[in-house]
Amino acid sequence: MRLDLTKRSDYAIRAMLALTMAKEGLLSSRKIAEEMQIPPRFLPQIMGDLTRAGLVDAHPGRSGGYKLAKAPGSVTLLTVIEAVEGDPHRQICVMRGTACAVDGECGVHDVFYAAESAILEKLNAATLQSIIDAYVAKQAVAVAS
Repeated sequence: MRLDLTKRSDYAIRAMLALTMAKEGLLSSRKIAEEMQIPPRFLPQIMGDLTRAGLVDAHPGRSGGYKLAKAPGSVTLLTVIEAVEGDPHRQICVMRGTACAVDGECGVHDVFYAAESAILEKLNAATLQSIIDAYVAKQAVAVAS
């Protein structure tokens, strides 16, 4: 079983982490792309989605850039993913390849629904700040060893 993020979600999360780590001021899309190894051609679309979702403030112009619109402790990974992907709930039955409940739920519906719910719960519990804090703590342990 594979559990992968789409490139769109991956790049959105990386961009949000770059903005979270920025001490102050604005980050240009060029700087975000360089720091987080995001192909520059994808970033404007992703940043547009994040701006429309109210997660990022965009400041156009030569000296413009982006900054977080909300405190990093209040933005979850699920919120970021939903901003660029929409509703993360599975729409297609894992057994039939069509919508579940068209002719009744499949035999594994409850198991997959519970697994999906657990994943979404974890993504909703992980904030940008908690991710940065965990990363910093790991780096400190690595340096100390």
